[in-house]
Parts: sequence; C-alpha cells; structure tokens
Amino acid sequence: MQALHAVLEGSLRAEELEPVLAAAERCLRQWQPVWTDFLDGPLVEEAEARLGSLSELCFERAGGYGGAERCRLLLQRAEAALPLEQQPGDFAGLEIAGNFLFDPAEPADFQAALVAAGASLQELGDLWLRGDRGAQAIGAGALADRLHGQAGLVRSVPVLFEARPLQELQRPAPRQPRSLTSVEASTRLDAVASAGFGLSRSRMAELIRQGAVRIDWKPALSPSRELVAGERVQLAGRGTLRIEAVELTKRDRYRIRLLRS
Repeated sequence: MQALHAVLEGSLRAEELEPVLAAAERCLRQWQPVWTDFLDGPLVEEAEARLGSLSELCFERAGGYGGAERCRLLLQRAEAALPLEQQPGDFAGLEIAGNFLFDPAEPADFQAALVAAGASLQELGDLWLRGDRGAQAIGAGALADRLHGQAGLVRSVPVLFEARPLQELQRPAPRQPRSLTSVEASTRLDAVASAGFGLSRSRMAELIRQGAVRIDWKPALSPSRELVAGERVQLAGRGTLRIEAVELTKRDRYRIRLLRS
C-alpha cells in the first residue's frame, strides 16, 4: 500500500484527502465498492488526479444529479468494477422551506443553518435557491432522516427541514457548454467575469469581495486581478468560465474567448 500513501505527497489538503485514501485502501483490501463522503469541487479534482496513478483502482463521481459540484467518489477494483448505475449511492433530497420575500438569503446562509442544525459538510452535497421559498439540497440519507421535521433559522427567517426523494427535487438544469467572445479594455477579473456570467460589473466586483468567486478553485478577493489563458473562474451557482484565449486587438484592447459551463 506504499503507492497509496505516496499520492498525498505535496498536497496542500493532505488532511482532507486522508479519508479518501482510507476509502481507497478499504476498497482494494476488501474487493468491495466504497463511496467517499461528499467532497467539494477542488478536492474532487485533486483526488481524481492523484488516484489516477493507481492502475488497480477506478473511480467515478456522483452528486445526486448531473453537473453537481459537491460529489462523492465511487471507488472500485478496476478488474471487478460495475457501472455507476448498478452501484446506488446514499443520496437524499432535503427541502429548506421558508418565506424569504423580505430577507433574501444566499446559499452560504442556508449551508450555515444546516451546520447549526447538526449537519456536517461531509454529508452535505450541493445546495441551490428556490426564489423566495427557500432552498433545496442533496445530502446523505442519514442527514435527511435526522433533520426531517426539524425547525431552523436562516438569517432572520424560520425554516422547516423536510426530507424529499431525489425525483421530487427541482434540480438545477444541466449547463450546456457555451462559447463566448468579449472585447475588454483589460483582462481584469471583474470585467471578464461580468461579461462571461452576464452580471453587471459592480455586482461582480461585490461578489468577488464577498469571496463568492474563485480562480482555479482558489478564492479571488481582488476585482483587479488579471486573468490569463487557461485559467478557470468559478462563481457559486453560476458555473465555470474557462479563459480559452486572450488576443490583443489593433486598438490595444483584449479579445477574450471564453467557455462557460
């Protein structure tokens, strides 16, 4: 198992990857499929990159719906692997219902309320807003069962937690990749992300300062940060922008090709 331990070398999130490593060891030792806990987007990518060097192990990600950012990894012995659809994971829906007409909340507010009610991030998947009615989330079955019928508080709004079958959730529609081109005076983050995500530049700058925007999964706190080709910009709830190319025009402006997914 020395090769397994070697996958942690150089990782800045080794402590968070250790449970994934333990799950991989259990899978290989017992010859049984193993699901990890829910992992955030950057940790999923790092785990896949590091475990990819192990030829005897195969893995697939699932988050309860297509396009989920927070996912669990299904780990299997390569020579005994079965299709994902034959390996049901522990996914359940959760409704967080309340009246947010006069006190709109962000996804982070709902996540904080779930944690305050006893949820751990390891058993909580994606969460999305439902206008002024609250939010829905995907989590582990035990979490949904534990919180079902409980009352909570999101900001100043009383809410009710209710377990829901996955098929009853109004899940976000899968994002289809879309190519965009924008001409900007600079490659500043607020300018490029504003054009790519279709928000005003002032709103984008506000979101950046709030920590809602990331570059290659790392928080971006400065709207003036210059972007380069190959970087990815993530905005919670709105997907990812990949900077495909940056070209200088004859008028000393920047023609930027983007891929939004």
